[in-house]
Amino acid sequence: MAVQKRANQADIAERLGVSVSTVSRALANEMGISDAVRRDVQRMARSLGYKSKHITGPTGGDKRAVALVPLGNATSGLSGFYFGIVEGMRQQAAEAGMMLDVRLVNDQMVTLDMIRKQIDQADAGGLLLAGIDAWDELAAWCAQEDIPAVLVNGSDPRMRLSSVSPANFYGAYLATQRLLDAGHRRILHYTHRYRPTILQRQRGFEAAIAATPGAQGIIVNTADRDSRGLLADLLTGKHDVTALFCWNDIAAVEMLESIYAPDSPLPKGFSIIGFDDLPLAGMATPRLSTTRVDREAIGRGAVRLLSQHMEGEGAVQQLEIGVSMVEGETVFAAISSPV
Repeated sequence: MAVQKRANQADIAERLGVSVSTVSRALANEMGISDAVRRDVQRMARSLGYKSKHITGPTGGDKRAVALVPLGNATSGLSGFYFGIVEGMRQQAAEAGMMLDVRLVNDQMVTLDMIRKQIDQADAGGLLLAGIDAWDELAAWCAQEDIPAVLVNGSDPRMRLSSVSPANFYGAYLATQRLLDAGHRRILHYTHRYRPTILQRQRGFEAAIAATPGAQGIIVNTADRDSRGLLADLLTGKHDVTALFCWNDIAAVEMLESIYAPDSPLPKGFSIIGFDDLPLAGMATPRLSTTRVDREAIGRGAVRLLSQHMEGEGAVQQLEIGVSMVEGETVFAAISSPV
């Protein structure tokens, strides 16, 4: 009885009409091989009974992804925010049968070369970038190498990479409207200039102010004034406002104690609202009124979107996760000045 010959890489190459080198690189999940070719090689290898440590399931290496989370965000006051996102990513990856390698990276060392190395080390076919924005070189490389990538808690205004983020514009609109509904007409928005997501919050604030007759909005940027400097300005009446909408909870909580101190010079009914609903917002005294972001939903959505791209979906998508208001104890009815 003839012994059946074990399939080798040459057999796979012959069946597919590609080179043995292409088969070898596809099986090893090396860079420079398109997802379509990699999938074809993996399927043919399984059908021929070819044994390889790289073939782990129905989709082989296509179901391996790496998630990069900046170390500063993971260990600073934003740790609660990114912890929730990572939990959501891990939950969805487990449901989808995706092998997800979560890695903390130095914020100051995020370069294309570093990202390449992280993908190689994780043997990954997809990339999740948490809190890391796209830049030209990265977007071009992902397109050239056919590496699916999704921005998590980010957005790409040029629509080169897909993204998942909170509904920043509408969330900020709702937060500002809450202050307006309480009767406030001079409101300060404290913001941060760098990320597209934060710019959307500023635009939401501006839209709500513009839609309300008699309302005036003042914008102060972190690049011009840190939270201590802004607090000093508020306490001396520099901006003459009765309410404050902060771009995140951390900045708001840093000012709470002084603003609501018994001897505070600010007008009675001065109101503050934040954004994110971080754990520290619930620990603050008084409890910060804020805008809740469903962080786990962001993580789950990012993995679902990445899975679609790894399965061949080519359209860039921008997914927004809805937010909700947290009542808290820092929004009061505006007190009119005596005539």
